[in-house]
Amino acid sequence: MASPINYAHAIGFKSVPAAAVFAALYVPLFGWYVLQSIRNPTYVLIVLSLFCAIRITAFVIRAVLASSSTAGQHFGLLIGDQILFGVGFFGLLYSAYTLVLDRELLKGTPPHRSFILRITRNRALFRLALTSAVALGITGTTMSQSSNPQTIKTGLTLRKVGTIIFLVLTVLQAFQTLILAKIELTSKSERKADEHQSFGMKYGIYILYIVSLLLLVRESFSMATVSNTFKQNNEHFWYPLVALPEILVVILFSTPGLVPRRSDLQSNTDKPEA
Repeated sequence: MASPINYAHAIGFKSVPAAAVFAALYVPLFGWYVLQSIRNPTYVLIVLSLFCAIRITAFVIRAVLASSSTAGQHFGLLIGDQILFGVGFFGLLYSAYTLVLDRELLKGTPPHRSFILRITRNRALFRLALTSAVALGITGTTMSQSSNPQTIKTGLTLRKVGTIIFLVLTVLQAFQTLILAKIELTSKSERKADEHQSFGMKYGIYILYIVSLLLLVRESFSMATVSNTFKQNNEHFWYPLVALPEILVVILFSTPGLVPRRSDLQSNTDKPEA
């Protein structure tokens, strides 16, 4: 009689310490963001709190899957872990996108005349595209585990489309960061006020540059390995190119003054925005 298949080990879930360390690292970050979101209840801080909670759960599941041959045989648990990682990235990418637009809003810049720029700054459309990418990823991941070759092929196609959307949106977020950089770095009045600003507000654009680069590294790896589950889950690459960039982004978001206060954003809502 054939022994049960350990699905987790089969696709590369082997390191318990790595998963446990990342889960532990997210715990204080979760506490910090919960505290900050209570003091300053902005969308970015609240979503980052949820992101940390999702990552703690996902890494705990990953540690269990890697450590237990019995748990590794539960296919549903493996699918759930994969879905959590996909859903979590929605919050991280949208937080970065929202933060860039919020900081631009504080500058009081007039609406862009370019139709393309107005579209790329439309938060509702960005959310819709992200939601579509997540839905395609979840559906594709589920279908790709079928025993039917045609269903597997369709699932892989859906995963590819979802990953492409994520990559395009990640590039778009980096593009918005460049627009903000142009606004901030060419503003003489802002440079004069630098000495009165917090570290995050003063050097925020450089931090956002790094955030954009880390997100691009993360999603470029996902795109490059979307057709090969074994390469995508190879822990020698997955941890430094996916897990590490994500947690570094979360740490960078904790820079004091980087996320605008809710009161400051509300005082600028009367200004036109695309």
